[in-house]
Amino acid sequence: MSSSQSNSRSKPGRPLKLAFVMDPVEKEPMAGSTTIVLMREAEARGHEVLYVDPADLCVDNGHVRAEAVPITLDLASPTPVHRGAARSVDFDSEIDVAFQRKDPPVDRDYIVATQILDVCRNTLVLNRPSSVISFNEKLLAVRFADLMPQTRVTRHIPELRAFMREHGGQMIVKPLDGKGGEGIFHVVEDDRNLVSILEQSTQFGKRSVMAQEYLPAVRQGDKRILLLEGEPIGAVLRVPAAHESRANLHVGGTPARAPLDENDRRILARVGPFAREHGLFFVGIDVIGGRLTEINVTSPTGVQEINALENARLEARVIDRVEELVAAR
Repeated sequence: MSSSQSNSRSKPGRPLKLAFVMDPVEKEPMAGSTTIVLMREAEARGHEVLYVDPADLCVDNGHVRAEAVPITLDLASPTPVHRGAARSVDFDSEIDVAFQRKDPPVDRDYIVATQILDVCRNTLVLNRPSSVISFNEKLLAVRFADLMPQTRVTRHIPELRAFMREHGGQMIVKPLDGKGGEGIFHVVEDDRNLVSILEQSTQFGKRSVMAQEYLPAVRQGDKRILLLEGEPIGAVLRVPAAHESRANLHVGGTPARAPLDENDRRILARVGPFAREHGLFFVGIDVIGGRLTEINVTSPTGVQEINALENARLEARVIDRVEELVAAR
């Protein structure tokens, strides 16, 4: 969508109040955070940007309330985040849009905060809380199993070892509730630490994990494609460092341009409509060697890297659409 097309659409006739429900804002990586550039874009348009700690969400007689902190950003400053005075807000009467941008793990506290946001009736919550609760980021992808590498989810170590033997003596093991490559292992049959790794990953057979066949194409990169209401708006190839199995940028992966290919379009034709139908406004899908590996619905990243590679401003497209949705309500 071009800027002229975007500007021709309806916009709200007043500044909006946008609440970002997220991890501590000062701990965000300023040079890589998608949340920060969304906040900055909203602020530049005159909207009020508020930070909300998920732990501060509560329900009072059916109304979602929280302590909210006004935020201003000055990324050129040694202290780029400036906090205003915290105040109690009633979401449905004061907050136009709530971005749920807290990182996993999707633990009990995460689920409770999401369920509280689902109580909102007037506030537009992105992504839709009921869908975030329903769709585990790893397990959601298995709804499209024919697009994925061979995958097994189990807590039983003998099953994991059998799966590895079926797929050439190596596999990837992932926790179901992690983020950013945390807890992901590339394991091989002749590794003397294999059983110990699987014991730790499954908590000695008490926690299910996802095992996937190892895709050698990961050495060429793990492609992150960002979807806005089911439509692709940009992509980045994350190329792993020579000493790493993981391609995540914060563990040394290198960003590279990533034009969409036929396999990507085949995946998007299936995942895009699903995301749109279920209110998954902003999603990141991961593709390795033409195979879908994950669908990230909690706090997908990649905007700053794509902007740098493509001379783009993806955050403007996101906030454009947010303004349009509010104006249409």
